[in-house]
Amino acid sequence: MVIKKDGRREKFDRQKVLGGLLKACEKRPIPMTRLANLVDEIEGLLNDSPDREIPTSQIGELLMQRLQVLDKIAYVRFASVYRDFQDEDAFFNEMKTLMRQKRG
Repeated sequence: MVIKKDGRREKFDRQKVLGGLLKACEKRPIPMTRLANLVDEIEGLLNDSPDREIPTSQIGELLMQRLQVLDKIAYVRFASVYRDFQDEDAFFNEMKTLMRQKRG
């Protein structure tokens, strides 16, 4: 089970996760099989967890970690929706963080 931001609980839906990844990776050179494998990996981590209920925030962070390595543009797209950037400053700060990590 996953715990939504508003406190609701629902079953983990791999199609919903894959759909979010597909939107973030639209027009990016990422094979569908790679995205499916990423969802498999996350689902495996959740199944192996001793916790039976996982917050969606934890799932989102796991996905963002993997997207950041896989494709920076897809990562920023996913993060902008997931972190609900409210203005260009929030978006720009995320980009600055990415650039610092690239240099470091």
